[in-house]
Amino acid sequence: MRILMLSWEYPPRIIGGISRVVHDLAQKLGERDNEVHVVTCWEPGTLELEKDKNVFVHRVHTYDINANNFIDWVLHLNFMLVGHSIKLINETGPFDIIHGHDWIVAFAACTLKNAYSIPLVATIHATEYGRNSGIHNDTQRYISNVEWWFTYESWRVIVNSEYMKNEVKYVFQLPEDKIRVVPNGVDIYKFKGHERDYNFRRNYAADHEKMVFFVGRLVNEKGAQVLIDAIPKVLSAYNDVKFVIAGKGPQLDYLRGKAMAMNISQKVYFTGYVSDEDLLKLYKCADIAVFPSLYEPFGIVALEGIVADVPVVVSDTGGLGEIIYHGVDGMKSYTGSPESLADSILEILHNPQKSEEMRKRALEKVNRIYNWDVISRQTADVYSEIIKESTGIEWGTGSIKKRIDSIR
Repeated sequence: MRILMLSWEYPPRIIGGISRVVHDLAQKLGERDNEVHVVTCWEPGTLELEKDKNVFVHRVHTYDINANNFIDWVLHLNFMLVGHSIKLINETGPFDIIHGHDWIVAFAACTLKNAYSIPLVATIHATEYGRNSGIHNDTQRYISNVEWWFTYESWRVIVNSEYMKNEVKYVFQLPEDKIRVVPNGVDIYKFKGHERDYNFRRNYAADHEKMVFFVGRLVNEKGAQVLIDAIPKVLSAYNDVKFVIAGKGPQLDYLRGKAMAMNISQKVYFTGYVSDEDLLKLYKCADIAVFPSLYEPFGIVALEGIVADVPVVVSDTGGLGEIIYHGVDGMKSYTGSPESLADSILEILHNPQKSEEMRKRALEKVNRIYNWDVISRQTADVYSEIIKESTGIEWGTGSIKKRIDSIR
């Protein structure tokens, strides 16, 4: 198949989790003898066109004119995505499928679909409704409407969990037979060659201290504030613990102030932004990885923790709740509950044998279900299903030329 993928982020441009998903999926599809072209946003220091292993990556510049706001910038990006994709199609031939990732590329994806009669599949990684626990203002309403239109225009809608399947059914009133659940995955060799670096670890915790690790954007939905609130209960039962919180975001100063006000700042280390290399080291230094999200459509970070050979604690929400079976391959806490989160952390700290058994089971599960060989095959099956159904049908109201001839 010739596959045209549209995404507003692709490594080294990493805004959220979409970048890694698009990269890993595209690479595996390319390995399977598909010709994959990713059209994405240019990032300083990157090439406008390159062959990244198995994938052709096209990076477009947005206009030099400054946008008034993010919504206007998204439209600028879409115009450039459309312009470049038209040139690509005209010069290299048609594609079999267009795969758009999230609402930010919806305008380009739908325009190309209708202009060239190429079937479109949309992956909805998260919804505006879910991120904000409802729609509360005009900007959120606009984004949610674009998301609805994107799913309406798509032949199939891919989501990464049963939780997200139910969410898009409810929010967008999608028929069930239009939705396909294909989980995200993780590079199972991501930590190959990386061992615990004790000198590096001493930057964050003493040798006798257990290290509880959180990584994520410091926004309300990722739940770092829940972890901060859980710390006093953990320390009351197990004092030799250091909590390392990696990431940046608008809540960073608030969380630092919260830790100081609670008189636990000496037990909490905020790293701010960390490089990919240091992030790998931090995972390998951790004794427990904690992901207490309030909203999480999937939760790749939990898979990364598992692949790093670290026992994980997650909140029972969204895709996180589907990855972990409580007490079997990890621990789950009630969403938004510091007491429950503390109990789950303490269970691992006080029961090393159980922790080791859960860690082994989790790693086996990831190798069996959440690896990109399996996921790319499932995605390719969705593509084939769409292409088969769309073959031979008449798109829209037929060719414009025929319609003009009919009214002459």
